[in-house]
Amino acid sequence: MTNSNDEDRIERANDLEGRVAVVTGAGRGIGRATALALSSRGARVVVNDLGSSLQGAGDDATPANEVVREIEKAGGVAVPNTDSVAEWESARRIIETALDAFGRIDLLVNNAGLSATGPIFDHDPELFDRVVRSHLHGTFYCMRAASPHMKDAGYGRIVNVVSRAGLLGLPNQSAYGAGKGGVFGLTNVASRDLAAFGITVNAVNPAATDTRMVTNAIATSKSRGPEAEKMAAGLLAALQPPENIAALITALCLDEAAQFNGEIFYLEKDRVGLFDPLDMLQDAPSADGWTIESLSAAISKFKPHALRAVYSDD
Repeated sequence: MTNSNDEDRIERANDLEGRVAVVTGAGRGIGRATALALSSRGARVVVNDLGSSLQGAGDDATPANEVVREIEKAGGVAVPNTDSVAEWESARRIIETALDAFGRIDLLVNNAGLSATGPIFDHDPELFDRVVRSHLHGTFYCMRAASPHMKDAGYGRIVNVVSRAGLLGLPNQSAYGAGKGGVFGLTNVASRDLAAFGITVNAVNPAATDTRMVTNAIATSKSRGPEAEKMAAGLLAALQPPENIAALITALCLDEAAQFNGEIFYLEKDRVGLFDPLDMLQDAPSADGWTIESLSAAISKFKPHALRAVYSDD
């Protein structure tokens, strides 16, 4: 005999029953934790991971296959996919994997992406392009492939992973910041394109999280000078488990999260927040049009924003 509390727990554990999720970059870190969390709530999951290095070298099916085995061992249902998000045809195959295996696509988590560190004056252009493609193009391609099916079904949840490297700026992260900043802009637009069809598009900005990307940044900080060491110390002090981020992403995939669309959430180990939309908080009027001189005089009265140092980002 079960009591009402037991029934409530069972119902909550299965609140994504019947849903099909695609999680990119799901072989490790936040993506792995998210695939496991969605499965634990009843979703069937496509575990996508190319299995490359942080800078995109090589491929390995092991991470995706291992996560699928974890899900199956826990009683869930999952299939692996090792296509790259950074090319249109391969991104289409990721979504087609869900359609072929489960007949639908309800939830899409755009987590996959590469990383590169270095000042903009010394950044390798090919590496810059590769990193930006993995984040911005990869997020667009997967949304482009999934959204027509969600539109036909009248339902969808899309969650993109962003970073304060793109929202506020981090030193030596031009490629990563450009890619994640692009995903921020894409989230803003896609949420408006898809709202009328029962599809929400939100983004999550993780603070420092125990992932390959962050631990690598900490480990290599000593070779990049005092400022990098200070940043690494901040990352280490703020480190949280990837399961934190997975829990927030999963919450945004629930039916109860329908009120949120086009929102950017922030999560650290002891605080969750919601970014305000960009707004113009200082302005000056002109009754006679603008000249170089009048504009120079007007903006001289504005208070510049400080280039804040952010040490606890993902």
